[in-house]
Amino acid sequence: MMLLPHGTRAAVYRSWRRIIPRPTTVLIARRYQSSDVSVPGESKKPYYITTPIYYVNAAPHIGHLYTTVLADVVKRWQELKGNEAKLCTGTDEYGLKIQQAATIAGVNPKSFCDSGAETFKKLADTANIGYDRFIRTTDPDHQSAVEHVWRVLRESGHISLKKHSGWYSISDEAFYPDSAVQKLIHPPTGQEILISKETGKTVEWMSEENYHFNLSSMGPKLLDFYSQNPKWLLPSQRYDLLKAEVSRGLEDLSISRPKERLQWGIPVPGDPSQTIYVWLDALVNYLTFTGYPWTPGTPTVWPANLQIIGKDIIRFHCIYWPAFLLAIGADLPKQILSHAHWTMSKRKMSKSDGNVVDPFHAMKRWGVDTMRFYLCLDGGIVNDGDYSNQEIEDKYNKYLGSQIGSLLTRVCSAKYSVEDAVKCEKEGRKVELDEDMEALYKKLRYETLEGLKYRVDGRMEDMDFSNALREILDVIAETHKYIHATKLWADGKENIRSYMLYPAAEALRISGILLQPFMPRKMEKLLGLLNVSPAERTWEKADLGADLEYGVGASGTKAQVFPRFPIKEEEMEK
Repeated sequence: MMLLPHGTRAAVYRSWRRIIPRPTTVLIARRYQSSDVSVPGESKKPYYITTPIYYVNAAPHIGHLYTTVLADVVKRWQELKGNEAKLCTGTDEYGLKIQQAATIAGVNPKSFCDSGAETFKKLADTANIGYDRFIRTTDPDHQSAVEHVWRVLRESGHISLKKHSGWYSISDEAFYPDSAVQKLIHPPTGQEILISKETGKTVEWMSEENYHFNLSSMGPKLLDFYSQNPKWLLPSQRYDLLKAEVSRGLEDLSISRPKERLQWGIPVPGDPSQTIYVWLDALVNYLTFTGYPWTPGTPTVWPANLQIIGKDIIRFHCIYWPAFLLAIGADLPKQILSHAHWTMSKRKMSKSDGNVVDPFHAMKRWGVDTMRFYLCLDGGIVNDGDYSNQEIEDKYNKYLGSQIGSLLTRVCSAKYSVEDAVKCEKEGRKVELDEDMEALYKKLRYETLEGLKYRVDGRMEDMDFSNALREILDVIAETHKYIHATKLWADGKENIRSYMLYPAAEALRISGILLQPFMPRKMEKLLGLLNVSPAERTWEKADLGADLEYGVGASGTKAQVFPRFPIKEEEMEK
């Protein structure tokens, strides 16, 4: 049963289907799509996506891979639709916990960061992430951007120097009020400790003089922005919690640390006795990529169209970050997607429990595109996703091997010719079908396939990656049913084989095009086996009948895109 489409385009397309007879539907759907494309000669800002920048004090985990893959899928989806897109990812390298980790490792902080940054860059490269810049907060242009933001905040009266006391978490690099702290018995020692309610990290009392940002005065502006932008933070459940927190009132934010305690960071301009707060420094990276400070009249990719974060850093990205931007007079990002975490056996991953997933090992074991597919299919946006090696194998066998891979084998059977099926459509050949065969043909062609890309696009508009995939998987499953019901391989079907094969071949071709952002290397191979020209693997061509030149030499292939488990290492990404 097909999943009901979500999203604006899918909803509009669905309403057209009810009132406009076929084939006008397809023409109007195409017209609707073309209205989203910029007019020739008109300047259009690239679609700008960011991931958080990752701390280099520990090795990458599966959550880092998940966030980065989601961002890459969004970028590739925009590019599939013909839009220029930019993706920025990188590493966060300053702060007290980096300073402490480097000391424990017995190296200077910069050498420590160089090693950590290289590991995260390797993760992105291994996962086939099409980033446009791997930014590091130790980059010279980033330091210049941070210093400029500081000066603008100071000159506009948003910064003051005063004494600050509070509960400080070194792990979170954040102060917490009394209301955000709770007592807990530490299981290994039996000692009573204080932790942050939000993150569970240990806190300690700290009192010092430093610079503050007047966050307390920004609450009304933030609430006004939230009300005017009801889909700014996804999912809505977290947006409601955010609004409630800001409504209760905000305290001014400490945005520097005494240098005597924190040497590893960007010095406060004009006051070298203080170091800029790591989160103010880190958040500015999203502007650094855009060439901030901007030259008046020069085009920029800011504001970000989408910023993807984990649910644990919402406070920093949805309170502090927009407040800083409002204070310097910059536009706010258009949307923020906060995703849930990964657990294992319904338990939070932790090194002490031995259930942390090494993303490099996972990609080596299962293959890069298999991991990309699994993370998007089973990853949690609202609720945590539960990581399972058995689930990866099951999903691979059920969807990739037995559905997508098997459909390629069935469509490209030596019993019939994909090339002739495409020619049949191109030449407008018609055949006489009995009532049952006619019904099967029309159902696959006009109900299952028609409008697929708009249904998937509707899911992608909602950042519903899992159901975007399931829309395509439903079509593939329906095509298998179609081939089974028509029995095109049977004797006596020679005169109708090419005609009946065509919609099945189209289902595979169109699905392959739409799956490219999720599994780029595997779909490159699949579309290559169908002999679909690289120039024809576009959004415009993801319509039934949009490409009438593929299929030459496709029939009789024995190549496998998704071989059976166990997979030989040399077959992983072939």
